[in-house]
Amino acid sequence: MRPLITVSLRHLFPNASFIGCADMRVRDAVCTSAEVTPGALFAALPGTARHGRDYITDAIQRGAKSLLLDQPIPECALPQCIIPSVREAYSRLCHCLYADPTRYLGVVGVTGTNGKTTTTWMVRSILEAARGPSGLIGTIETSDGIGRCAATLTTPGSRDLAMLLASTRRNLVKYSAIELSSHALDQDRSSGTQLDVAVVTNLTQDHFDYHGTFENYRLAKSRIFRLLKRGGAAVLNADDPAVMTLLPLTGSAQVVTYGLGLEAEVRGEILEEAAEGTHFRVSAGTTEAVCFTPLIGRYNVSNALAAIASCRQLGLSLHEMAPGLERLRLVPGRMQRISCGQSYEVWVDYAHTEDGLRGAIAAVRPLVPGRLTLVFGAGGDRDPGKRVLMGRAAAAADVVIVTSDNPRSESPEKIAREIVSGWPYPTPPQIILDREAAIQNAICSAGPGDGVLIAGKGHEEFQIIGTERRPFRDVEISREAITARLLREKNWPGAPHHMKIRNAGNVTEIHQAESSS
Repeated sequence: MRPLITVSLRHLFPNASFIGCADMRVRDAVCTSAEVTPGALFAALPGTARHGRDYITDAIQRGAKSLLLDQPIPECALPQCIIPSVREAYSRLCHCLYADPTRYLGVVGVTGTNGKTTTTWMVRSILEAARGPSGLIGTIETSDGIGRCAATLTTPGSRDLAMLLASTRRNLVKYSAIELSSHALDQDRSSGTQLDVAVVTNLTQDHFDYHGTFENYRLAKSRIFRLLKRGGAAVLNADDPAVMTLLPLTGSAQVVTYGLGLEAEVRGEILEEAAEGTHFRVSAGTTEAVCFTPLIGRYNVSNALAAIASCRQLGLSLHEMAPGLERLRLVPGRMQRISCGQSYEVWVDYAHTEDGLRGAIAAVRPLVPGRLTLVFGAGGDRDPGKRVLMGRAAAAADVVIVTSDNPRSESPEKIAREIVSGWPYPTPPQIILDREAAIQNAICSAGPGDGVLIAGKGHEEFQIIGTERRPFRDVEISREAITARLLREKNWPGAPHHMKIRNAGNVTEIHQAESSS
């Protein structure tokens, strides 16, 4: 989708300096030299490894006619707009080029360590049930209310984000829910987006490889409030003390709290939990309603309350929201129940932080009368400080298998050792570095009434080993393992041979037995 209007940079950035011109009238803008088309503006953004200035020659060769920079380049003959924060300026420019679509949409932005995806899916489901098609931009997929496609980033780049929202508006869709990652907020990728509601679900340790400290991470999350429209609402989780420390940073926004405690303005009370879902009562002001979500766990009730508080700001009543919550049967890879008729429960979840693991274990524990087995790992090249914390949190399960997640350039053995260093008991957990074998082992060992929780990768369809992305889906591997076991137990034709299990220290290797024919 091409930009919609021509933008005067002098009008958009009145305090900017201009070199070689009095103004620039821009019809298109990009931040990657490979995407330059003749006549476009090239924005030289600072990067973690290299600066966009390094690509100016390539951009000019491809037809760039003007530059957006944080420092002038005297030897360059092209018109230059100089502004301190090029990232923020570029994002604002992108939204202007696409006619500021969020001015005309009802937009809910959601940030937080955990719960962003589920909350945005709940918001979309509520809005679609009550008001018609709604957009979604997040970790799993993006949608303009009509078409859907798989996502590559939690929050897209500035131009893609503006283009998606413009497409949503063009489709006459009135609402969109957006996940806003700490990276996107810190890098100003979402500047120019105007929110009606800004939600913060929770704050725990994550992405310290990028942010460095919890305070930096917290401040990055707080930047969501800068995106609020005048009269917009900041929706905060009153059950999370770290979230409530953001209260002084909400500025002039209306503040709405939600939670399972008595102090929240939108309050929830869990009435019944089962493998099929959760019944809960929600109260807001003088109204209340009993709602049902097919999703399990206390934290998913919290996510539902966040969605309810958000949609209430968009004018929906509690009773209008209940059908949308009930209609959302599944969020891919988020506490996804794998049921093939087996006598034990299996769930796949995206939990990849200490808090996420604790919440996932707590969610399934009441539904498992027998043993609960947890299979999980930690990503390589990402925040190694959280690994020991995840190892400590995992001890709440009865049986733990530490495996590989996305090791990237790191050694899977090293990551596993760092996880196990947080183990609080003398006998260490089992380590099976082959993730498929670890899942098979857990499922083959489950008895009637037991549960298996496979955490870390959720909806992901690949495993990153080195620089290679290998096809891998926890849901498919789990389903195949359950089916193979059912076939063996029923002695049906075509059942695979039994697995041969060999223990070697902390590592269990699983191989298919040789055929005896």
